[in-house]
Amino acid sequence: MLNIVLFEPEIPANTGNIGRTCVATGSRLHLIEPLGFKLTEKNLKRAGMDYWKDLDVTRYIDYRDFLEKNPGARIYMATTKSPNLYTDVHYEEDCYLMFGKESAGIPEEILCIHKAETVRIPMTGDTRSLNLANSVAIILYEALRQNGFSGMNREGHLHRLEWKGEDGDGIFR
Repeated sequence: MLNIVLFEPEIPANTGNIGRTCVATGSRLHLIEPLGFKLTEKNLKRAGMDYWKDLDVTRYIDYRDFLEKNPGARIYMATTKSPNLYTDVHYEEDCYLMFGKESAGIPEEILCIHKAETVRIPMTGDTRSLNLANSVAIILYEALRQNGFSGMNREGHLHRLEWKGEDGDGIFR
């Protein structure tokens, strides 16, 4: 099981979307306080939809609390300051993918200690960063791909889809 860690998230809709992604992928969500919102906020629940009740989520009072409760955790930190691409890393099945707050990212004093474990998503021009929920999805799905999408549904099923027509000129109904 993979772990998503949000360091002091500020926007409830992002956290709600990330929670929904965690449920869909069987990942755990770890929230490092302070949060920029209350977990009861309407925007959080709306973005997480009815999946929030199924979410495996743990809160920590600060970064130190997170480290103490997860000793030996293999943590990869997403930052625009990294020289390492997110696709150049091998993600272990139980690793932690950490993302910083929307306005400032992960503090540089933490990144400097873990420079070898930092990763970035490439972007063009002077783009500062991607949306937090999008960044989580991009890196999480790379980690899942590397681990063979273990435990996930790999096939979809079309229901009530028929081809009506002859010689390739029909329509789907």
